[in-house]
Parts: sequence; structure tokens; C-alpha cells
Amino acid sequence: MDGQRHPPSPASKEDSQRPSRPQQQAYSVFTKNEKRWIVFLIAYAGSFSPLSSFIYYPALHSLAEALSVSLQLANLTITSYMIVSGVVPSLLGDMAESLGRRPLYLGALFVYTAANVGLAAQSSYWALLFLRMLQSAGSSGTISFGYAVVSDIATPAERGAFVGAVLLGLGPVLGGILVQYAGWRWIFWTLTIMSSLCLCILMVTLPETARNIVGDGSTKPNRLMNLSYIGWLKSRKHGHGTTMTASTRHPFRVPSLKPCFKVICCKHNALIMLINGIFYMTYCCVQASLSTLFISLYGFKEVQAGLVYLPFGVGCVLASYTLRRVMNWEYHSVARSANFAVDRLRGDDLLSFPIEKARLRATYIYTTIMAVTTIGYGWTLEVRSHFAIPLVLQFFIGASITAVFNACGTLLVDVNPDRPATASAAANLFRCSLAGAGLAAVDALINAVGLGWSFTIFTAISLLTVPMAIILQQFGMRWRQKRAERATRIDQSLGG
Repeated sequence: MDGQRHPPSPASKEDSQRPSRPQQQAYSVFTKNEKRWIVFLIAYAGSFSPLSSFIYYPALHSLAEALSVSLQLANLTITSYMIVSGVVPSLLGDMAESLGRRPLYLGALFVYTAANVGLAAQSSYWALLFLRMLQSAGSSGTISFGYAVVSDIATPAERGAFVGAVLLGLGPVLGGILVQYAGWRWIFWTLTIMSSLCLCILMVTLPETARNIVGDGSTKPNRLMNLSYIGWLKSRKHGHGTTMTASTRHPFRVPSLKPCFKVICCKHNALIMLINGIFYMTYCCVQASLSTLFISLYGFKEVQAGLVYLPFGVGCVLASYTLRRVMNWEYHSVARSANFAVDRLRGDDLLSFPIEKARLRATYIYTTIMAVTTIGYGWTLEVRSHFAIPLVLQFFIGASITAVFNACGTLLVDVNPDRPATASAAANLFRCSLAGAGLAAVDALINAVGLGWSFTIFTAISLLTVPMAIILQQFGMRWRQKRAERATRIDQSLGG
């Protein structure tokens, strides 16, 4: 025995007709409550990436005045944040596969907390620019790692109930209040307090979940950094436990973008990332321009400019919560129509299951809602209708785009079970590149054609994802099967 716990053989339709095999273990030894706690922790850690962006928007004008720089230079801190948030997770994704999830989480949150302390204390634009990039480096990988953790502990049948870090809709509201009544420095002190608390909780309670290190969760890690404080205390108390042998150690690899590019080069991965990236571009362009537009069109102050993000945030939160059940229902519905026997205990063989249909079938509804409300949002701003109308539309934009994010993120993990962190990091690089291009063009586009036509153009680009989803549902399973056959032939040739 090599000491490594490999995932048990998944169940297929034929397996359901065979006698039960008691020697096969559950997909994960973590209990339901333990899974919920782990998901809570990764959602808490993952919330800092969007929170750091949205809490910052209402402070732009105050920061520009305090540091005596133009608003264009202040906006550069948003662009640089976006660039780093695309590149850094892509470098760290492969490390999360080799070193484990826990060390990467702890390192990322330590860097993030230190950056927030620096941001709160600095009084220089160049320090602000550098520290914002450092802040992004610390927070951006947590969402990618989160998708990998969900893949580690949850079978495909239950994955929809856990996946997705909730975007905190209170971030901009909190930012507006802090800027108005406490000053912009307290934005970063608040983030320091929140991230320090999260870091302490993770150090004490977060277990290692990477399946190549702890298998189904029952194998004891051979590195101290992969062991939580509670796990270390238990191992000392009992004085026993399975320890991995040296053959299962994964040496440190220099961070590289090469693994991410390998993932992107698979055509089904590229299509999933393109759908996710296009929606993320629209998402960022709507959000980044929101406070500026309401200040210029309706004369809102900073606190009010923070409050305008609330409908969008509430839509994101409600969608993340309700879609957990919808995604699981879709999975079981497709399984019934395909006469596929779902194995919630050991996990399913997705090579013989149309997982693309299960994850993407409902996205046509979400895309329709997004298209109607985004066009309506642009034109209501164009004619300067009552501000309540675009805010109501913001709720539906946030909910529908979040639904697509969750569907694509879950599907990407489903079709890359051997490298979920790398796949999520590659998707992050892809979507941040598209979002950066969109953010660079949005102001010029609005000035050139107006608000109504600008958001109509973004909607038209988003509608290009519909044929992509159709292609994935039609050919995705066939592509995955061919890729698996090629991998098997390569393994056999190397073994021979």
C-alpha cells in the first residue's frame, strides 16, 4: 500500500445492478456538519476578494482628494487590483494541488492582512497602488481554492449545495458609511480586523482537504502545515493515525502559469471559462460604474453611493442561497431522464453522465433575465428615470449573473476532478483578463454611444454565450470521454 487514499471507484448504472461492495468507502469521511463548517470557512475567506473591491468604490473620490491625485490615477488602483487578481491565483493554483489547500489559505490571508495594515497607515499614492496589488494577491486566490475544497469533500450529486463563495452585498454600503463618518482609513482597518479573525479561525480549525494528501479525509498529513491546531492536538492525544509515506510527498514546484494554460487549452474548459468570463466582464462593468453614475446623474453622496450597491448584493446573496437546491434538483432530474443511478455516498462516474446538461440547462433562463434587465438598466439611466427603477433592475442583474457564475464554477470543477484548484485559477485568469478589457473600455464606450447603447452592447456580447452552452451540452461528454481515452493510452504506453 502506497499510503495514499485514492478516490473510490464511482458508481455507474451497471453498478446499481450488482451486489453491494462493502469494502468501498464513502467519498469523504467528513460529516455533514463538518462539511458545512468547512464551507462556511472558505466562504468567509473567499468573501474578502469581492469585499475588497466593492468596499473600495465609494472611497475613490475621498482617496483622490486626500492623496492629491486625479480620479483617473485613483481608478488605476482598480485596474491594477484586477490584473493581480487574475495572475496570482493562476500561479498559485498548481501549488494548491501539490502543497495542499490549507497552507495556501493561511499564506494568502496573512499577506492580505498585512497589506490592509499598510493601506490603513499609508499616505502616498504609490504606496496605495503597490499595497492594493499586494491586497489583491492575498485575497484573489481564496475563491479558486474554495472551489477546489468543495470538490475535495462533496460528491457531484451534492456539490451544488456547497459550491460558490457568497458575494457580500454589504461591502459598498459599509465602505460608504465608513468614508462618510470615520474616514477612508477605517475601510482598511475594518478589513484588517475581519481578516485577522478569519486567519485565526482557519489556523485552529480548517483541516486539509486535498485528496492527493489526505485522500477521503482519513489520512493524516505528513506535513505540520497541513494539520490544523485541533488536528494536531488530537494526534498528540491519541498518539496514532495513518501517516503518508515518503512516496506520496509532493515536492515544491516553482509557481508557473503553464498548468493553467494546459487547462485552458482543453476546448470544453475554454468554453466554460469563456461563458464565465463574459458574464464576469458585464458584472464588473456594471458594478465599477455604478457609484460614479449615481453620483453624476442623481447627485448622490458617498453614503448613498454605497447604498446603491445593496440591491445588487442582495440579489447575489439570495441567488447563491437558493441555487444550491436548484442545482442539486437539476442534477437529479437529468440523472432520472438518463436512467443514471446516483451514488451520493461514493460519487458518480461523470464520464458516463451528461453533467454539462445538468449544470447549464437552467442558464438559458438566467441569461434571459440578465439580458432583459441589463438593457433596461442602461436605458432607464439614459432617460434618467426615477433611481428606484435601475436599482430594482440591479437586483435581477446580480441574481442572474451569480446563477451563471455558480453553474460554470461547479461545472468546471466537475470536469476537472484531478486538478480543481488549477482549473479554477485558470478560469480566474481568463475572466479577469476579459473584465480588465471591459473596464478599460466602459468609460470610453459610454462617452461615445451613451448609457443605453453601452449596456445593450454588453448584453449582446453576453448573449454569445448561449450557443456556447448549447455546444457544451451537445458535445461536452463526448469530448471528455475522448480526453480520458487519450490519457489512458498515454499511461499504458508509459507503463509499457
